[in-house]
Amino acid sequence: MPSRLLLSTAKKIREMRIRGASKIARAAAEAMVEEACSIKAASPTEFAERMRIAAGYLLKTRPTAVSLPNALEYIMVPFEKAAAQGLGIGELRTIVQSRAREFIENSLKATKMIGKLGAELLGERRVIMTHCHSMAVVSIFAEASRRGRVMLAYVKETRPRYQGRITARQLSELGVKVHLIVDSAALYYMDRVDAVLVGADAIALDGSVVNKIGTCFTAMAAVKTGKPVFVAAETYKIALKAKTGSSIPIEMRSPLEVVSNNFVRKYRGIEILNPSFDITEPAMITNIVTEAGILSPPFSHSIRKVVSELGYRIE
Repeated sequence: MPSRLLLSTAKKIREMRIRGASKIARAAAEAMVEEACSIKAASPTEFAERMRIAAGYLLKTRPTAVSLPNALEYIMVPFEKAAAQGLGIGELRTIVQSRAREFIENSLKATKMIGKLGAELLGERRVIMTHCHSMAVVSIFAEASRRGRVMLAYVKETRPRYQGRITARQLSELGVKVHLIVDSAALYYMDRVDAVLVGADAIALDGSVVNKIGTCFTAMAAVKTGKPVFVAAETYKIALKAKTGSSIPIEMRSPLEVVSNNFVRKYRGIEILNPSFDITEPAMITNIVTEAGILSPPFSHSIRKVVSELGYRIE
């Protein structure tokens, strides 16, 4: 059984007390460090098995956001190689710690770089609509604000967990003027914005973007009114096993995020459907901003190119 701390982290991720693909990935990496430090094993074999169990617990928490399995793979692939070579417990522990801390550092640097590249991409576009909460998106607003651009953000509240309110609060603290709107008002206000800017929980190899439910509707409204759709995401959100968005599992969450328990009990004939994510097709996306550069259509080419340059292996 993993440590109490790791189980606590897994629970917080599952219950969305830790939310946002990047934060989830970094929290998982931190939990793996703590797990490696806390394990008292009689042999390297036992230590390795307990680390695998810990990674497995974290992996089961959120099935859609690929940042989580990619973060764990970043740690566990060299760990497994070292374990196969017969390295001792101390050396195995050091590998987990160094790889996890390296991932966290790289993740933070990536978000900052996305901010710079994204601000350049926005250029003179000052009125932006966004959906849900993404630190990559906030980083772009922060950099644009730092460069002295007066900006206005239309932020969708993002039901049922209202992550848009987090974005609205953070942007307001940056000095950005914010209009918080209901999700269904996206098309109503779209003619007032210059562009749509959203994050991503996963990106398929063809450029399909999996993000919080309502993202696709926002992109459709943008396309209908001729507005560009920009996606901001770190490269560790690329799903290397997914050729298209349809092969990425969509998490279905509890009905109790939508209605009360009393409602569920009273109206047993009503099935409450609560998908957490949707898929935005690559044809609706103008550019994808990553720390490795700004990707342009055809995304099936530009994504594979950046993946190859980073040395990732496509399965």
